[in-house]
Parts: sequence; C-alpha cells; structure tokens
Amino acid sequence: MKATLLHTELVAPLQELSIQEQFEALLKTALAEGYPVAAWRLPGEQYPSLLIDLSGTTRLVNPDLEQLPAGFLAAPYKTDLAAADAEENPQCHFLKADLYWNGAEESFSLADSLSEKQKQNATLILEKAPEQLQASQPAYPTAEVQLTETSMEQYLSLVQDSVAAIKRGEFQKNVCARTKLVDLPEAFRLEKFFKALSSGYPNAFVSVVAAPQIGTWVGATPEILISVDKQQRFKTVALAGTQPKQPGMSPVDAVWRQKEIEEQALVSRYIINCLKKIRVREFDEIGPRTIAAANLLHLRTDYIIDLREVNYPNLPTVMLQLLHPTSAVCGLPKEPAAAFLEEHERLDRRFFAGFLGPVNLQGETHLFVNLRCMQLLEEKALLYAGAGITADSVPEREWQETEHKCFTLLEVLQQAQV
Repeated sequence: MKATLLHTELVAPLQELSIQEQFEALLKTALAEGYPVAAWRLPGEQYPSLLIDLSGTTRLVNPDLEQLPAGFLAAPYKTDLAAADAEENPQCHFLKADLYWNGAEESFSLADSLSEKQKQNATLILEKAPEQLQASQPAYPTAEVQLTETSMEQYLSLVQDSVAAIKRGEFQKNVCARTKLVDLPEAFRLEKFFKALSSGYPNAFVSVVAAPQIGTWVGATPEILISVDKQQRFKTVALAGTQPKQPGMSPVDAVWRQKEIEEQALVSRYIINCLKKIRVREFDEIGPRTIAAANLLHLRTDYIIDLREVNYPNLPTVMLQLLHPTSAVCGLPKEPAAAFLEEHERLDRRFFAGFLGPVNLQGETHLFVNLRCMQLLEEKALLYAGAGITADSVPEREWQETEHKCFTLLEVLQQAQV
C-alpha cells in the first residue's frame, strides 16, 4: 500500500480518544459528509479498521487482485466474473483506501495518489471527527428497495420445488434464500451495532459498508472466500452443514446427519475440482471439523496454498473467478442450480451471498462470502438468509435453519442502543 502515515498535530486530538471512540468519530464523520466508508474487524482480531474513499463515489472494477490499489471490494451475488463481457461491464464496487485508519496500531494514513482537493477533504474529516463523537447519529445512505419479506408459504414451496428438481436429476444441490423485514429499535446506532456484533461474534468477519451507490450493509459472516496473508499463504474454505448451537454445547459434541455431511462434501469436492482445473496439486487440506459461528455450528474444511512454492502469483484472482458464486450459496452443478434459482427464487439477493473485504491493505487481502447480513433502510432492516437444499431436505427444517441464521443479527439489535 503506497500511503503516507500521519504523525502531525492533525491527528493528535483523535489519538487522545479511546480506540472505540476513534472508530465512532471517523464512521460518523464519513456518514455525515457523505463519503463512501467501509469498516471491518477480521475474525479473531480485537480491533477494527476503517477506510474512507475521498472521491465521493464507489467505482466499478474487475477484481484483478494483484493489480488493484489498497481498498475494499463489495460484489453483488449476480457478479459474473467469467462472463465474456466482464471486462466491459464490471460489477464489483471498489472503495479506495484514501484515508485509512488501523485500530490495532491507532495509525492514520493517506494514499499517495490523492489530489490537493482530496488532501484538503481528508484534513477536514480529521478536524471534524472529534466533534462528531458527541453528535447525534448521522443519516446513513439507503438504496431504494421493495420492502417485502419472504413468507413461510413461499419459502416452503421453493424448497419443495428444489427437492423435486434434485430428484429429477436437474442438479445435486441448491441454496434457497429468503428475506425477513424487521423494525429497527428507535435508538438504533450503527456504531453501537457494529461494536455489539464484534463483541458477540469474535470469530466472524464483521463489516459495515455504506455508499450512496449501494446503500448501507452490515453483517457478521463466518465464511472465507479467499485470503492471502503477509507470508503469501492463500486460503479458501468449504463451509456447509448447519445446526443450532445449544447452550453449553461444545463443537466436539456435535452429531451430524447424512444430509449435512453430504452437503459439506459437495462443497469440498467443488474446491478440489477448481484446484485440479488450474493444475494446482500442492495444498494442505485441514478438516472437515465442526466450528462455532455465532449461535450455529457448521462443518468446515480449510485449503491452504503457499503461493511462493507453487509459483502462481495470480492464483487468488483465478480462484476468485472459479469459486464465485460458491456452491455453498448457489448449488451444484453451478449453472443449472443458478438457472433454477433465477426462475423460482424470485428474490434480488443484491449483496447477500456476494463477497466483500479489504484488498491489498498492509500486504494482505481478505474476501468473505457476505452471509448473515442485512441492508439498512429508513427505520427498518431487510435481513437475508439461505439454506442448502439436497434430496433429503425437509422444507420446515430449512425454514427453521434460516430463522436461526437471521437470529444472529436480531439478537444484537437491542444491544445497539444508547
């Protein structure tokens, strides 16, 4: 990341605040000034990070991960990275890290490529931020959406139709999604909600992305799509199979039904087939094992590749094109499962089941499948959830699984008040 660390008196007033107060002040200032902003906390980490795009808008890009500058990607579910016209019609929204704050280091940096006007705007943001800490909640951007939720009857019918199609041999598995519309608490505060999600779900990727072009999305997802660390280790994950985590229950106590075991095996086989397709045979496979994600348990297998050993520097971009949308959010085989959902699901998933995360920040990239997420609207929130369907699926159980997944966010909403 080509950036200049700020060590001047400009950031001194902010650095006198606690880390949480710095975060709240910067988020509220970006919202108040109308700049695209992304904030996140990586799984297992204590402190969040935040970036502001000083251009005032997101830009549409093709996710060439090795060439993109430092920033944050947010891609809709319907993004087709392998389409013939992908270069001419990019669909991934990119927020450039013009102003970047690292909570763990309490550091502030500016991208070297800023214009003089953008540098002035960054100065104004940093000067105004301490004052915004005590200000009321600024308006966050909202996109125009149809305020409807999926009824239980609609979802059960969709699952029944999916099972019938699977038994006819049209595909092996698909993933049926739905929405749930809820009222926001009167005293809802976005920064408080982010903090509560981070505290409640330490092993999830917690994020908020807000921009006029896409509205405001908040989530806590357990699923890595791809990541590359400072040691150039690439990772992707097969995550499937779901059951509620009972009070006092340890992951090692979980007992899985054949339906969930097969569902996870399908996702794992798809990843291995992608690696075979690009002739990568040197990888570590860890799992499957049971992991806890919020109030749920999942089966997970990790695949790790040393990019220096395989001498495949653009493997992250190639694998992203092969994996998205993953079989864990679409189905297998991908094409007939996706076509069935396009006809029968009758739901614009928008950014649900897409991918998002920081790119090329401090030598690392972390993209996650956008699960356990909601879109913030005026006084309401639209929650999204899905369940994997196989020939053994029972519609009522799949509905209940989506209810459990929605509860990940619902139980935190009441904590996001003053």
